[in-house]
Formats: sequence, C-alpha cells, structure tokens
Amino acid sequence: MNAENPATHVPSWQGLPAAQQPEYPDRAALREVVTELESYPPLVFAGECDQLRARMGAVARGEAFLLQGGDCAEAFDAVSADQIRNKLKTLLQMGAVLTYAAAVPVVKVGRIAGQYSKPRSKSTETRDGVTLPTYRGDSVNGFEFNEQARVPDPERLKRMYHASAATLNLVRAFTTGGYADLRQVHAWNQDFVKSSPSGQRYEQLAREIDNALNFMKAAGTDPAEFRTVEFFASHEALLLDYESALTRVDSRTGGLYDVSGHMVWIGERTRQLDGAHIEFASKINNPIGIKLGPTTTVDEALTYIDRLDPEREPGRLTFIVRMGADKVRDKLPELVEKVTASGATVAWVTDPMHGNTFEAASGHKTRRFDDVLDEVKGFFEVHKALGTHPGGIHVELTGDDVTECVGGGDEIFVDDLHQRYETACDPRLNRSQSLDLAFLVAEMYRDQ
Repeated sequence: MNAENPATHVPSWQGLPAAQQPEYPDRAALREVVTELESYPPLVFAGECDQLRARMGAVARGEAFLLQGGDCAEAFDAVSADQIRNKLKTLLQMGAVLTYAAAVPVVKVGRIAGQYSKPRSKSTETRDGVTLPTYRGDSVNGFEFNEQARVPDPERLKRMYHASAATLNLVRAFTTGGYADLRQVHAWNQDFVKSSPSGQRYEQLAREIDNALNFMKAAGTDPAEFRTVEFFASHEALLLDYESALTRVDSRTGGLYDVSGHMVWIGERTRQLDGAHIEFASKINNPIGIKLGPTTTVDEALTYIDRLDPEREPGRLTFIVRMGADKVRDKLPELVEKVTASGATVAWVTDPMHGNTFEAASGHKTRRFDDVLDEVKGFFEVHKALGTHPGGIHVELTGDDVTECVGGGDEIFVDDLHQRYETACDPRLNRSQSLDLAFLVAEMYRDQ
C-alpha cells in the first residue's frame, strides 16, 4: 500500500490564479468537504501511476500507441454496470483492432472514473431571458436549467469520489476477471455484428485473431497476458480543490502523486504558464498531458517541457494536440520539429474532437466524422513527413448507439441528431463510429 498519507505542507499552487474554478457561495462548506476528502483512501496507487508512466515512455519512444477515450463528461446517473461495460467494450474492441491490424502494442487509457468536470467558454447561460450559471459537470452543479440546480455545491465533490470509486471497482473486475480475455473478441461483438457494417468488419478481424490464438495454442503457447488487460484511468485535472485533496505523499519515495487517477491532463483553457494548474502538474509524479490548441507557440511548448519534464523522462509528458482539421497541417509541424530538436522525448497524441465542433441548425453541438478523420490524417501526415512517431489518439466516445456526431459507416445525418442526443456537454462518437475510426487509424499507422 502506498501513497496513502495526505500531503501536509501548504501546496505551492495555492494562491496562484486558477482558471475555470466554481464560485462556491459557501466557502466554509467547501473547506469541510476538502478536509473530509483528504481522509479518503486513494482511488489509484502510486505504483500504478509509475507503471503507466513506463508504458507512456514506450509511446514517446515510438514503441507503442496510446488509445485514450471515453465520455466528454461522466454523469452520476450513468454509473451502472451496463454503461461502464459498454464503454469498456468499445475501447477493448478498438484496442484489438489497433493491436492486430496495426501490429503495435496499445496502451489503453479511459477518460473514466473522474471526468465529471468541464471547462466552459462562458460562465453563464441564458434561455428565454433567464440567465443562470453554466453547467460545469456533475461534480459542480446540476444539468437542469433552474436556479437551485445551477448553484455550485461542494458536496458533489464527495459524490464524484464515490462514483469514481464505484467505476474503478467495476473496471478492475472486468479487466482482470475474464471479460477482457482476448478469447472474448467475439463475445464483445454479439449484439452488434448483424446490424452494423463496422461490426461485421470487426467480426472478420475477430475470426483472424481466433485463428492466430488457436495456432499459438496448438504450437504450445498460451500466454497469460491474453487473459487480462492493463487499463488505466485518466481525467482532466480541472477542480484543484478536489485534485489537491487527493494528492498524497508516496510512502516509498516521498514524492507527491494525485491518486484520483493514473494520468491527468491540463486543458486548453487552464494551461496558463503562471497559473495554478501548471504549478500543480509540476509537483505531482503522475504522467501528465497538456492539451495544445492552434494558438500554441513553440516557446510555450518548450516552456511546458522545462516546467513539467525537467528530467526529460520519456513517458512523463504527453502533448495532446487539438488543432482542428483545417489547421493541423499548418500549425503542428513547427511544434513537433522544434520540440524534437530540443532533445525532449514527449508523446504526441491527437485529439481530433475538440477542434471540430459546430452547431447544427437544430441547435445541437455536433462534429462531422469526416472532419475528425481528416484531423487524424493530418496528424499522421505531419509525423510521417518529419520522421517522428504519431503516438496515439484521444477521443470522446460512448459504447451506446447515440446520434451526436454526423457521418460514419452507419451514416448519421444532421436531421437524425435529435433521435438519441444524450451527451451533457460535447458530442461523442458512438460505438460504430469508434470502430470505424480504429480501423482507419490502424491503416494509417501501417502506412507510416
């Protein structure tokens, strides 16, 4: 057991400007909740974070590929076995496609068990002349558009902890208890194969995997690694009261770890170099990601490396680039070129979702699957031209058959969006679109 004692010193990030934090009306209630959270057990252990850092080191060196995906914003009422299993099933299927079709080890990381908070572009929302605080995720306030629901409530931080604990408990059971066994590749697809072109394509690949496994068994090899899967949890380290309360001193090393998740990232809206989020990330030993949008300068990228990866350790720092399909080919090359020339070995990952959002005539926020795919293509093209490693994809997805992004093999049209538009914030790829993306990424990776 490690990383279980709360940090007793005054955190260096306290007192620095922190963007996107809730305005709690009762600060005393917040302090009580934070004190209680500080007494809670870790959700993950420092040794697991070190394990992921080693895996991300392989990604940074070009020896593995990161698959990071999950909900845009998790919801407290979606912590059910079916919903968690469907999400995990989709990621397992994508992982099988990438591992087999691209012949590359895949590091699997969920946007899961902590992704209950969302940065927002506006602090208020107006409907029919009524203005209320914007919804910032279930960890902060309620989605319902009324005054009571939209008041930030610190008690929700405890609910986030318990929902994350329940989710992690089930994920660990699924990934080590037989469900993730590679011999289950067909079972993951039974409800899907008949109705979906991508499901049928997956089934063909599953048969090939089966044949390979049968051959290995006949040859006297049946590795234990095929029976379980390494699966890690990540989320945006947005709410610093929560992340600080779950930051612990590791009993092995004396170092600090954020034990709310294995990997945390700093978002595009909170990556200010003089801000609290970067200072927080610089002090913890977890693998760290930073979202880089199209305005990111080379100097900023190099300064992030100095601040967050001073030892130049592969696996410590991941740059998650979210440029937009129309900008990635112009904006990314200089960043990759100059960072590589600096001698740093970071993992480069594409987030093809966040730069490609638009509002349909119906008022729904959506994304075109073709734009998502084009940004991934641009990302791969840049790395191929520079001789560098396209390290992975970071996507918002669900295991449910939602209608939130247009396009894909089972084509969803703009007029279909209302049918199953279930996201609380940003539009997600559904299961079919996620598998389509995995096959296409595998082809691009092979072409590298």
